[in-house]
Amino acid sequence: MSIEVSSLAPGLLAETPVARVSVLPAKARLSLRARGSAAPIAAALGLGLPDRIGRRAAAGAIEAIRLGPDEWTVLAPAEDAARLIAACAALATSHPHSLVDISGREVTLLIEGSKAAELLTLGCPRDIATIPPGEGRRTLFDGATVVLWRDAEDRFHLDVWNSFASHIAQLLETGCKELAAEPA
Repeated sequence: MSIEVSSLAPGLLAETPVARVSVLPAKARLSLRARGSAAPIAAALGLGLPDRIGRRAAAGAIEAIRLGPDEWTVLAPAEDAARLIAACAALATSHPHSLVDISGREVTLLIEGSKAAELLTLGCPRDIATIPPGEGRRTLFDGATVVLWRDAEDRFHLDVWNSFASHIAQLLETGCKELAAEPA
């Protein structure tokens, strides 16, 4: 797994009665590009890859999201990275693809609470309400490219490049406080 370079340590960043923002512990994060049938790669990864952009799939602790016609991000426990990469590398001659460990590139923020979706509108131009729970989207947050995973009506994961993580975390922390200060 590539080294972690984020200045944000896992833990709570902000908490109010309406929203909470935390930094999640690092996971293995793999970028997969494959054309044609991805079934052999899916089998090597141990999960069915999502068939539509924005869809997610999970098998145990391994999860994937489809970000483009031939692009997925795969999340797994850090200790599984080498095994998954080796399993897919064995398919390189029979099923050309690219699987790159991007674990050190991003940090994941957890946004949850009754106003979590409203908090995300602070910097995201996408209509958050149109993202069904269990799906995700590549989008922007205050100009930075992010991947937004919607786990539930009031729970999201936001994957952001390390170089933007402190900035986005600070915006979310400020927004969390502002939402809590609004009259009910």
